[in-house]
Amino acid sequence: MPGLRIVFMGTAELACASLEALARSAAAEVAGVITQPDKPRGRDLRMQPPPLKEAALHLGLAVLQPERLRAPEGIQQVADLRPDLVVVVAYGQLLPPAVLALPRHGCLNVHASLLPKYRGAAPIQWALWNGDPETGVTVMRMEAGLDTGPIVSQERLAIGSDDNARSLHDRLARQGADLLARTIPEYVAGRIPLQPQDPAQATHARKIVAADGRIDWTQPARRIWNQVRALTPWPGAFTELPETTPPIRLKVSRAEVAVECRGAPGEIQVGAGHRDLLVACGEEGIRLLEVQREGRRPMKASEFLAGWRFEPGSRFPA
Repeated sequence: MPGLRIVFMGTAELACASLEALARSAAAEVAGVITQPDKPRGRDLRMQPPPLKEAALHLGLAVLQPERLRAPEGIQQVADLRPDLVVVVAYGQLLPPAVLALPRHGCLNVHASLLPKYRGAAPIQWALWNGDPETGVTVMRMEAGLDTGPIVSQERLAIGSDDNARSLHDRLARQGADLLARTIPEYVAGRIPLQPQDPAQATHARKIVAADGRIDWTQPARRIWNQVRALTPWPGAFTELPETTPPIRLKVSRAEVAVECRGAPGEIQVGAGHRDLLVACGEEGIRLLEVQREGRRPMKASEFLAGWRFEPGSRFPA
């Protein structure tokens, strides 16, 4: 591996730990970092750099931001870096065949699932939403399809009952960085047999959108609990406070299944002393632990109940 020139491509925060691991390695050189252009974000729509750009600049690495990697100028920017290996983590664009063919060792991708399960944009969220007991990371040699290339290495990770998308993301980012650092020397030396994916086992993890956050209280409690975990911190699982005009949104950031809760879906049950907030679901119920009224800060359910009164028989819209 001495003298191995790596071009690192990524955009989202998931990529930062892997870049930092490679930058610390004495066995290879990060010749450059390619990320997506700065974009307007926040209420004031100010231009903000991608998380990976900030990490790369902190490490003193050169950063390129082609608008479209498929354009001739984008391909040329990669070629000018003379990569022996391209590493991709959460970049957000498919690599064109011309880029895939540039490095002599090909292109490796770190993906936050146990491929072929959860190909696509949101593997972390869908593993939680579907109630999977485990997930993991895969290092894959890239080809033209979406997450279809042969598996180079793979490692499992148990999903805890207290995990949400934020905590699981952070653990998978660290695990992926460690697996990548251990995989590259063996891969470059030709000591790892590549394992083709079984397309019959493939599932697609589509991109999460804000509308996915709406809670359907006719669903079983465990499904709703998984939805809350999968969508925390973004976009957040939400419902609407009953009999409010215009409707006031209530986001749920922590909850637990309450097997003792019974009632019509969406029925609100306030415990003694206004300290317990339970909601009946299609099966069993949910105890809300932390909520956030629209325009307010997050707070414990007991704190919310101290300032908001539910009439007997109130129901969240199902």
